[in-house]
This record gives sequence, structure tokens and C-alpha cells, in this order.
Amino acid sequence: MTIDEVFIALIILVGSFFGFSAALGLLRMPDFYTRMSTSGKGATVCCGLLLAGVALLFSDAQVTARAIAAILFLLLTVPIGVHMIARAAYRAGTPMWRGTGSKIKFKNPMRNIQ
Repeated sequence: MTIDEVFIALIILVGSFFGFSAALGLLRMPDFYTRMSTSGKGATVCCGLLLAGVALLFSDAQVTARAIAAILFLLLTVPIGVHMIARAAYRAGTPMWRGTGSKIKFKNPMRNIQ
């Protein structure tokens, strides 16, 4: 095994670890908002590292360009999507975990609309 193969294997293993930690976070976190945070961050890093490993493994310009485009697409869309879903859940009144440091009172903005 060459140094390049070891480096690629290390990138893929680290990406797989982040995917596993995101899946574990979905099971272990106490409320919706922390689950969203865990899955959004972990899945973005996981997919980014796995795609980077694929781009390095196949030294083809087309594969590398597609992997870079996919990484950029993930970096631009996943955090925005997670934020919008969490914001919609907040506006719908989804309760937070009791251990959250915030003392936010939920108000339904749709209640006052007639």
C-alpha cells in the first residue's frame, strides 16, 4: 500500500465515523432540535469526506469535478434545509428538551390570524 492509498482510506474511515456519529446522535439526542443539528452537521461532513475520498481514489477529471460539485451542493443546501425545518418546527410549537438553557415561551404566530 502506498501513502496515497493510506491517506484515501483514512479520509473514507473518518467520513464513515462522522456518518456513524450522526446516526447515533439521531438515536441518543433528547429532542427534535438537537437531532436536527446532529444529523445536519454529521451528514454534511460524512458525505463531504466520502466524496473527497472518491475524488482522490479515482484520479479522473470528470469524477473529481462531479465530486467537487456534489460537495459544494451539499455545503450550500444541507445547512439551509436543516435551518428551515428547525424554524418551521419552532413556529409550529415543537417543544424543546427540558434541559435546554433557553427559557423560550412558545407562541403560535398562526393563532392571531383570522
